[in-house]
Amino acid sequence: MWRSSKARFDVATAIDRGGRDYQEDALIADFPIGSDYGIGVLADGMGGHSCGDIASAIVVTEVLSELKFRAASFVPNEDKIVSHLKTAVTEANRAMHQHVTAQPDTRGMGSTLVATVVVGPHLYWTSVGDSLLYLFRDGALKRLNEDHSMAPHIDAMVASGQLKADVGKTHPERNCLTSAIMGESVARVDCPARPMMLQAGDVLLTSSDGLQTLEEPAIERILQRNRKKTSDEITTALLDAVSEDGTPDQDNTSIMVVKILSDKPVAQQETRGAVAATFTSTRLVEATEVFDAVELDDEAQQAKSRMVVGQ
Repeated sequence: MWRSSKARFDVATAIDRGGRDYQEDALIADFPIGSDYGIGVLADGMGGHSCGDIASAIVVTEVLSELKFRAASFVPNEDKIVSHLKTAVTEANRAMHQHVTAQPDTRGMGSTLVATVVVGPHLYWTSVGDSLLYLFRDGALKRLNEDHSMAPHIDAMVASGQLKADVGKTHPERNCLTSAIMGESVARVDCPARPMMLQAGDVLLTSSDGLQTLEEPAIERILQRNRKKTSDEITTALLDAVSEDGTPDQDNTSIMVVKILSDKPVAQQETRGAVAATFTSTRLVEATEVFDAVELDDEAQQAKSRMVVGQ
């Protein structure tokens, strides 16, 4: 474990059920105080009540446990982080397969995933599905991951004149996923081979697709107006804007904001003993809530125990 002399990150998470009867999103951030690394995991489940929430909980539990187990080696073996991310996706898909096999009536459940690992000024990430990973830098918002849904295909049809814009925007298949973690073969996994260099002042925004109630220019304006505020204030501003839009049957919206406070090289100072994670959001979904959201099987219980030991 390596420790910075100053805080590197300001982190907050927030979650809102919206107009739905149940919550299918799950997220957690683990940025130990004084550490040069941080882990963020967000999953948006599908399958309806008692399935989508279980799917997202399985994915967050498995991915976080795998990455937390490897966290002590992030700095000295940074070149292996991409491999760890790919393994985390595999483990999450394996756990989903075991759950569906044990309970066939849940077949068809699944989840998206965005997992980020920040080590000093380097961002590593992987994603499956249509959840969002944005970088806000110098007043401009840029999406980093691809959209594994029908939306890009429908937008291409609109651009080529095959569909009218208003039809494309409300197309019933727009949100159909082309890749998800369902316990079967995962069609597409985004995981860049090289990290992205971060700068002091950057804002990383991870969210479920519920945030897409807002158009990207609107999200960009909110970040611009709140760029000097805390990550907690930014998450609040974004959720308030979603709520104010008043969309009927608003989807679950989960948000994770990471402000980069320092982009200096990783400090080579060893620190002994455990360090605690800190968050600024009052609407944080704690790890215990994620674990309690599903009755874990033996394999998942072992993964949970492994994560605790890794702390």
